[in-house]
Amino acid sequence: MKIKTERLIIREFEVSEKDMNGIYEIFSDVTVNKYLPWYPLKNYQEAEEFYQKKILPKNNEKNSYYFAICLKENNSPIGYVAVSGDEGHDFGYGLQKEYWGKGIISEAVEIVFSFLSTTDIGFVTATHDVNNIGSGKVMEKNGMTYHYSYVEQWQPKDIEVTFRMYQLNFDSRVETYMGYWNKYPNHFIEDIF
Repeated sequence: MKIKTERLIIREFEVSEKDMNGIYEIFSDVTVNKYLPWYPLKNYQEAEEFYQKKILPKNNEKNSYYFAICLKENNSPIGYVAVSGDEGHDFGYGLQKEYWGKGIISEAVEIVFSFLSTTDIGFVTATHDVNNIGSGKVMEKNGMTYHYSYVEQWQPKDIEVTFRMYQLNFDSRVETYMGYWNKYPNHFIEDIF
């Protein structure tokens, strides 16, 4: 599958040197991966393993997608947008830091949400560390709304993190996803506005 916007190509990652280099560039940067649930990659072999263990399986699950964000000019991955096939339809994204502040993630998220609205996925959720304000702004800019917060002992980094949970419904009959609320006993609603 391939989706195009004014500046971007959104497509599945491929087994190619270009895509493995892109995966390495995205997932090896310490700053980019600070708020992600894994440690930065150390070498190209780890990039290939990440593709085989984390990306490829997602594209084989029902209602699960792991898209590369590529610039039209060279079709090389500079970021990703993903949605899990689990009951919470967890949505996530990342981008090489040299492209931050240019509206690329918002452009990619908007077109992927448009695509998801044509599937049988009724909603997506997304969470962000309370310290990662920029990620929350992307969620809000793309129509997601805050529902609640919860505290998790985040693995494999083994750190306590307070997450804010946002949701976007494609089906108006969908109610707030309570999976994180029920799983983590330390949960609450913040007055963040």
